[in-house]
Amino acid sequence: MSDVYSKIKELSEKYADYTARNLSRLVQIKSLSAQERNVQQELKSQMEEAGFDEVFIDGLGNVIGRIGNGKRILAIDGHMDTVDIGNLENWEFDPLGGELRDGYVHGRGTVDQEGGPASFVTAGKILKELGFNRDLTIYFVGSVMEEDCDGLCWKYIVEEDKISPDFVISTEPTNLNIYRGHRGRMEIQVHFYGVSAHGSAPERGKNAIYMASKVALEVEKLDERLKVDEFLGKGSITVTEFVSSSPSLCAVSDYARIHLDRRLTWGETKESAVAEIEELIKGMNAKVEVLNYREKAYTGLEYGMEKYYPTWKMPEDSEIVQKGVSTFQKLFGNAPKVDKWTFSTNGIMTCGFYGIPTIGFGPGNEVLAHAPNEKVPISDLVAAAAFYTAFAYEI
Repeated sequence: MSDVYSKIKELSEKYADYTARNLSRLVQIKSLSAQERNVQQELKSQMEEAGFDEVFIDGLGNVIGRIGNGKRILAIDGHMDTVDIGNLENWEFDPLGGELRDGYVHGRGTVDQEGGPASFVTAGKILKELGFNRDLTIYFVGSVMEEDCDGLCWKYIVEEDKISPDFVISTEPTNLNIYRGHRGRMEIQVHFYGVSAHGSAPERGKNAIYMASKVALEVEKLDERLKVDEFLGKGSITVTEFVSSSPSLCAVSDYARIHLDRRLTWGETKESAVAEIEELIKGMNAKVEVLNYREKAYTGLEYGMEKYYPTWKMPEDSEIVQKGVSTFQKLFGNAPKVDKWTFSTNGIMTCGFYGIPTIGFGPGNEVLAHAPNEKVPISDLVAAAAFYTAFAYEI
């Protein structure tokens, strides 16, 4: 191991308690999507205390810290919003307590995914302590609104902040493995328009519920024949909501709607997914709609995008994946597992839309994401801080 990697490991371990306590402070601040103001102020303070060259909050509310001023740009991303705590009775500890116990930080957001930003704050502190002076600009991004709309934050960063990285690391939980992609997804609604008639003479009408029901059953069959990718797995589709209406409960339904959760594997696109549904409704008075997200950020800015989140994967022999592997090997002395997420991340925007080479490396086990009793090993936080620091030297 080179001297710099040895020093990085030494410092990341030295700052283990610093990292854990920073995370604990973040966890104690409830931070639902579009309600991140207070946690963002805390993260900004942590970056400033760590000695970042520049720290600012953009118009959408993302906290962006910069180290270096080189030509090439590396971004390290972690979203700061969390899902709600759910049924408190399912928790064995205070989900907003940020308790440090038995080698873990406990609470909502420790895994998904404030542990990543806590680790990258430490990485920034170490880089400054080591006098990092490579031809590289590193942006550390505490992003917003990911739980409600994956990638929206990065649409703003690229298109409004005019920051276009050459490489991105997502700090979403990977159990300290290197992830190189995941399936995409879409939110689709299908609207069915019938003709009402008195319930005593249904033959005079056209029942929208029957139309929607037939298509729902065809959706079930469609799921069985969707594409399979060797790495990402099979695409999927399922009906997640069924809504109908009629002039009265004694009348034929004149409107129905189904909501579809569509997961996209490699080679499936928005256009192909919509075409599949349009084929199912052929001959019916019905229409397919890809939904849109538009909400007001905590800054007051209203922003949005279509709810199409493209599939992405990086080739295993790509520069960013190989640099991730070599960083891991030099730090920890063994080869990492290279895998994929089962859920969706901001990578749908950085790599899926913009084609920016992206990998994932983050503390915590993704099976605890959105689950009660969420907690992250402090040893994971230490390893992640070391990885983010060393990757800046490796790339």
